Amino acid sequence: MRRLASILIACWAGYLPAGEGSEASALWSGGVQRLLDVHCVKCHGPIERKSGLELDTPEAIWKGGYDGAVVVPGVPEQSRLYTYLAPDSDPHMPPRKQLTEAEQETIRAWIVALGGEEGSPERVEESEPERAFASVEEAIDGFLSETWAARGIEPAPDLDDRTWLRRVYLDLAGRIPRGDEVEAFMAAPGTVAEKRAERVDRLLGSDEHAVRLRELWDVFLMGRVRRESHEVRRRDRGWWAYLERAFREDRPWNDVVRELLVARSSGEEDRGASWFLFERRNDHQAIAEAVSPVVYGVRIDCAQCHDHALAREIKQAHYWGLVAAFARSRNVEGTGDVGESAVGGHANFTNLEKESQPARVVLLDGRVLDDALDDAPVEGDTTGEDRDALYVDPEAKVRVPKHSRRATFAEAVTRDNPRLARAMVNRLWAVLFGRGIVQPVDEMTERNVPGHPELLEWLAEDFAGNGYRVRRVIRGMVLSRAYGLARADVPEGTFAGAGERPLTAEQLARSWRVALGLSPEDDALRRAVAAAMPDVLPEMYAASYQQAQFLSHAPELEALLEPGPGSAAERLAAVPEVAVRVREAFLWVHGREPDAEEAAGAAAFLLGREDRPETATRDLLWALLNSAEFLVMP
Repeated sequence: MRRLASILIACWAGYLPAGEGSEASALWSGGVQRLLDVHCVKCHGPIERKSGLELDTPEAIWKGGYDGAVVVPGVPEQSRLYTYLAPDSDPHMPPRKQLTEAEQETIRAWIVALGGEEGSPERVEESEPERAFASVEEAIDGFLSETWAARGIEPAPDLDDRTWLRRVYLDLAGRIPRGDEVEAFMAAPGTVAEKRAERVDRLLGSDEHAVRLRELWDVFLMGRVRRESHEVRRRDRGWWAYLERAFREDRPWNDVVRELLVARSSGEEDRGASWFLFERRNDHQAIAEAVSPVVYGVRIDCAQCHDHALAREIKQAHYWGLVAAFARSRNVEGTGDVGESAVGGHANFTNLEKESQPARVVLLDGRVLDDALDDAPVEGDTTGEDRDALYVDPEAKVRVPKHSRRATFAEAVTRDNPRLARAMVNRLWAVLFGRGIVQPVDEMTERNVPGHPELLEWLAEDFAGNGYRVRRVIRGMVLSRAYGLARADVPEGTFAGAGERPLTAEQLARSWRVALGLSPEDDALRRAVAAAMPDVLPEMYAASYQQAQFLSHAPELEALLEPGPGSAAERLAAVPEVAVRVREAFLWVHGREPDAEEAAGAAAFLLGREDRPETATRDLLWALLNSAEFLVMP
């Protein structure tokens, strides 16, 4: 792998869980980290980075500074991080302070431990030969199979074709397949692999797939709407159309993210993108908290008042730096656009020690974005007329500064930011496999590392290297053998079998209607189900009392099943033979025939209510539509 060397170095040096039990890791968390935080990080942290050196994380220490490495693992006498601590050292660190002998010994012991018990290892400059994979699916299965073999894990059996088809329709089209779609797939010529690839390609190119991804990313990016009026605004302001168009045309994800952050429409292609910022109504902290999971894969909310208590690489400066990136932005009412001032937007933040610092645009990788306008001289007095020179078009209703802080930030995080690709492929994996390679998906920190780091890195680099095309990643994931494994009780996070994935509200509403022979779309039903079941990527599967009440008494579901002319219950009750009626009910709802026990139980239920065939049939359908088999991904 192109980045495999850095991952292996990281594990060996003790800052990924592979090294959590090591002596180096214990020394880091037991004293080294605190010493550096107290004495060094103020000058050599993500804000100042004097000499290009950061000392807040082992990864940053390993990178060194402008003058090269500061640590030679196993050899403290050749490590400037240690030698500069001596009383007679010139230069001496920390300036005007002297660490105690015990504190110096703590640093020394850590550097020794980095070298391992046998002495100093050679620094790894090259990775092992890169494994060549012909496709995304081959890489997924290759990496996972190696892990299963190494851990002695037996993967679950493969799904049969009917069950696989149901799963892939739910994931890609947001509904179960109709009966005719199932039969056409089963009767199609070709090998299993050819048939599956053809059907996946057809689904990926469908409007239903674009809608499915729009619904997911509407929630991921904006949160669930609680009122119909909010939903109407998102639709009418072009937000929904923008997302659907982006996914339908398979536009590069980094371009989409850039348009969301810059929030300036230049034509039909990006019209509606500004709603991502506009809906947050000039709440720059809310904007920063929404942007961070997208571009970094982490939530930064906990760093508002202090450095993150658990993810030590996330500093308070990162939170307020991200706020600063949008501090000049203001909604232009009546347009749906977000303007930006050419000046201002400066603020300070105060840490727990009541020290005030300027909020600068600090990226999570330590880069500080220079704000060209802060240093740009403005000729003459600063009247409104003079300031007009700072804008592209001073007369425009939505004025655009010649030097845009927002655009500078957007360019930085979408051009040279590997976290963007990792965050997206990890979220796509979670959508299709039920949990992320890093779980939770918005906690991609050094503390919460991937269960399969090489796989995540390969997917992220392949995603970025192939133009940030979402469709390529999804196609590879659903065509992998791992995706097509049956549900099984396997070690969590190994993906050696499918876990329990509840259907989303949209999947459930559409699938209910398809099972009953109706068209998939019903906005009122979809909104009702979403109100009761708002989660899209729940961290654990547990039904709530509210959900149980909804499934038992939902008037919207009752209306779907109401007996009457042309209803599903009437059509099914007209089948004279009870056994055939039961078989049809199972095929409609579950896409399969009942087993002997199910057939006998359902037949007995119907025969016991022969005086009310439509009502009995309705009740049978209700039971099947509310069964665990229907409510959970196959």
